[in-house]
Amino acid sequence: MEEPRRKMFSRTMTVPGVLSELDDDQARSVSSDAPSTVLADRLIVVANQLPIKAVRRVDEKTGEASWSFSWDENSLYKHIKDGLPEEMEVIYVGSLRAEIDPSEQDDISQILLERFKCVPAFLPASVLDKYYHGFCKQHLWPLFHYRLPFSASLGGRFDRSLWEAYVAANKIFAQKALLNVDLLGFHTFDYARHFLSCCSRMLGLEYQSKRGYIGLEYYGRTIGIKIMPSGIHMGQMESVLKQSDKQSRVRQLEQEFQGKMVLLGVDDLDTFKGVNLKVLAMEQLLKSHRSWIGRAVLVQILNPARGRGRDVEEIEEEIRSSIVRINQELGNPNYTPIVLIDKQLTLTEKAAYYTISEAAIVTAVRDGMNLTPYEYVVCRQGISGSDSSNSPQKSMLVVSEFVGCSPSLSGAIRVNPWNVESTAEAMYEAISVSDFEKQMRHEKHYKYVSTHDVGYWSRSFFQDLERTCADHFRRRCWGIGLGFGFRVVALDPMFRKLNTDAIMNAYGRAKNRAILLDYDGTLMPQSSINKRPSIEVISIINRLCNDPKNTVFVVSGRGKEDLATWFSPCEKLGIAAEHGYFMRWQADKEWETHAQNATFGWMQMAEPVMKLYTEATDGSSIERKESALVWHFQDADPSFGSAQAKEMLDHLESVLANEPVVVKSGQYIVEVKPQGVTKGSVAEKIFASMFKNERRADFVLCVGDDRSDEDMFVMIGDAIKAGVILHNKSVFACTVGQKPSRAEYYLDDTVEVINMLENLGDISEDSDTDSGSSS
Repeated sequence: MEEPRRKMFSRTMTVPGVLSELDDDQARSVSSDAPSTVLADRLIVVANQLPIKAVRRVDEKTGEASWSFSWDENSLYKHIKDGLPEEMEVIYVGSLRAEIDPSEQDDISQILLERFKCVPAFLPASVLDKYYHGFCKQHLWPLFHYRLPFSASLGGRFDRSLWEAYVAANKIFAQKALLNVDLLGFHTFDYARHFLSCCSRMLGLEYQSKRGYIGLEYYGRTIGIKIMPSGIHMGQMESVLKQSDKQSRVRQLEQEFQGKMVLLGVDDLDTFKGVNLKVLAMEQLLKSHRSWIGRAVLVQILNPARGRGRDVEEIEEEIRSSIVRINQELGNPNYTPIVLIDKQLTLTEKAAYYTISEAAIVTAVRDGMNLTPYEYVVCRQGISGSDSSNSPQKSMLVVSEFVGCSPSLSGAIRVNPWNVESTAEAMYEAISVSDFEKQMRHEKHYKYVSTHDVGYWSRSFFQDLERTCADHFRRRCWGIGLGFGFRVVALDPMFRKLNTDAIMNAYGRAKNRAILLDYDGTLMPQSSINKRPSIEVISIINRLCNDPKNTVFVVSGRGKEDLATWFSPCEKLGIAAEHGYFMRWQADKEWETHAQNATFGWMQMAEPVMKLYTEATDGSSIERKESALVWHFQDADPSFGSAQAKEMLDHLESVLANEPVVVKSGQYIVEVKPQGVTKGSVAEKIFASMFKNERRADFVLCVGDDRSDEDMFVMIGDAIKAGVILHNKSVFACTVGQKPSRAEYYLDDTVEVINMLENLGDISEDSDTDSGSSS
């Protein structure tokens, strides 16, 4: 009997290459003629760990071992489904908290996929230890919480094996970077701000805010940025509150702390939770307000450390010694000011402590997601519909301003935990204010927490993901490269290579043609040392210019003197120099300027900044134009030159903030020029002039390779909408090189550009010959 075929999770393979190497049969992209249903049917959640508990059991009779799997009800990822449509299939990808023998991995993968919709990434124990407890906990975790790495516990040296394990673990998950995703979520604006700053400084990417949404343009795609802390699972908390074990434990604790005002702290044992600062603040409270000695108690629940090392040991010793000292100094046989519970409690046990506490204290010095305040508020509210909920409930929160949930808890007393005195006063205020004040603050908090639970969080993310991906599903997305060089590139479905036959046919039919050509990277290779145009290029340009149906312009960032000298044989050629600051319609015409009375005092501010970076960057140089300053780094080390360019761009923007200029980066350049000077404005003037002279363009060819040329491509679309260009299929906006662009077409290099122009020139010459013969 043939074994039934197993259902396997589809896999993808990424290969290096360029788009032209993939024909339609080989290519696999997300675009399709039919509307995509991926977004509505399946959501893939990738996390460090799967929301699965794994237990290995051994049969006492047979001695055979087997694995037992169940959902981890305390996992946030498991509850993401609560906020999604019921028909949505959710696939989880992550590591399993158990070491699985390689011989069992295929079978277990199949079990997890079929029963739990989970795809495990099996991490070897040695990799997991060094990756998570080593590199993540010792290096990344402190850095992401604004602290120096815990190098002391590593002997003061960087352990390269930890980094190699981190790389290996990420490769097991997927070779993909953050900017290859569709939506990136952050707990706090601080985290998002630093990420956006890194994108700006390291990659030259600027974010845009539109109608409250933040987006980054990267390789033709818009990556959404979302800032929102997670919530708790209300159903789970309400279920815990109904348990008889919880209610009996509450009665025990009420008797144990009878006559006492309980302040509660629930924290993991690590250096960022600020537990010792909280302990010192409690000491200060009792010393400043001695009437509370014997009446106020801080109960500190200390969950076991998730990391390890000398730093954890030191902070634990510091916390314990402080508590012993304070209890000896301010306590007595009948009163313990600070009660330390240093064991893992169940959620039911924690709920009991939440219920009997007058205030919850969170003094973390940096924390992205801390759900303790939310759990506390829900437990103080009690069970919906019970007799106790009929009377007004009350609660107070003292929350560090460095915690992700702090902005959402508007009724909390916010503190800087490093200021022990002010934290002590906040704790005193929390237990001293009137019951009415406590009720009002509790009502505000409960309304927020109960409506912004984990279901709301997942729904909100799903809606934003749907909005972000709406445009992506109209594009063709390609995976290019391998390893850390992998990129997802999104191209318009209409983006394609310029077909020579199509443009030649359109060119032959047209009566009024506009031809706009960039110079460097389009007519002249970027790598060429001699930047003067060849005799071949001059000849082709002349043949195009001599056709009376043509209006031909070279639109460049170069200075007018060089361009005028180089193209002096082309008397009918129009030239736009310095991105259009200077413009000349033909050789016998005068140069027009963008602004007659422009001042250039800003150059005296910008040039010293450029000189600083030029001196520090071998291979870089400054080009001083009449209207602009340009810093070139084509001959510098590629990585260092690019990094310096991004740093200098930020520096110049700061220095010139109040000047009428713009600072832009381009192909191996950083340029400072007057505002409003763009190649797009040049294209606008050319099309408007032709329209005014009753020569509305019925054929447009615009070719460029740089960011500055994108302005021309955009203007062409605007001109078509305005009716300045005849709306037909004879408009060819073409970029040089295969990359995301506003252009509809591409050519691979300058050789293809020259060959195409030569073919068009031949058509013009043949047309002149035919005209001469007929006359």
